[in-house]
Amino acid sequence: MFGFININKPHGVTSRFVVDQVQRLVKEHKVGHCGTLDPIATGVLVIGIGSATRLVEFVQQMPKSYRGTFLLGRSSDTLDIEGDISKLAGAPVPSIELVRQSLQHFQGKMLQEPPQYSAIKVGGRRAYEVARSGKQVSLSPREINIYNISLMEFSYPEVTIDITCSGGTYVRAIGRDLASRLNTSAVMKSLCRTAIGNFKISGSLSPEILKKGTISQSLIPPEAGVNHLKHVDLSENQFKEISNGRKISIPDYQLSAAQSEKVAAFFNDNLVAILHSAESFQWNPRKVFAPPVSKIDASGKA
Repeated sequence: MFGFININKPHGVTSRFVVDQVQRLVKEHKVGHCGTLDPIATGVLVIGIGSATRLVEFVQQMPKSYRGTFLLGRSSDTLDIEGDISKLAGAPVPSIELVRQSLQHFQGKMLQEPPQYSAIKVGGRRAYEVARSGKQVSLSPREINIYNISLMEFSYPEVTIDITCSGGTYVRAIGRDLASRLNTSAVMKSLCRTAIGNFKISGSLSPEILKKGTISQSLIPPEAGVNHLKHVDLSENQFKEISNGRKISIPDYQLSAAQSEKVAAFFNDNLVAILHSAESFQWNPRKVFAPPVSKIDASGKA
């Protein structure tokens, strides 16, 4: 097996739990997800199977879209409703106009302070482990990119927003920082990941419908994980070289677009490698998905 499955993760289970479900169905094939969702969150969980696990890093580079609902005038140690919640006495009730105006500050590149309860490692320990022990965690702000953010619903105390952002963005922290601009506090009530790149929730599957005998029919081709990379179609000789781990020369005219550091290489319409730029016109195969040429004929058949 070589491809992805787009799972609609249910509420209350870990991403690891879903991966283990898939692993039991595919047995000897390697399985890995392309970005954790907390138990409170639902939605798109992209799972790589077989050699597609080597493409996880490229799926993680894709923009992610979420719909999050927050409760204003509340606070918790975890920034969501699963922590110890307290109400803010005398919390102001902002107008919908003020909420919209405040959201305009969350556009483009910015620094975000991660939540205390996060999986970031601090001194060899996860930040949430330190926070649970009652200690304050010092986390450096990280650059994120918010491509789009919009207000979907507002009925105090609930605020629902849609956001498309870069990997590494904490939506809980967006709620925290939005509330700060509104001179109040907030906790996240619910979160749904609606997309990772072209992996949409409309095309996702419930894990309950996956069966051992039919799971291969649900596989999304591996090239879906590298659609954002430049593509190059290899000649038969180039394919033979990279399938045996050797560097190849690719002239500019053969590339589908301007030169970049990494390209997805195809032969007979199949993804066969990820190539890294070495020097002028030279490319090294870093991830090869085709068997050595001695085990494959020129038509691409094993």
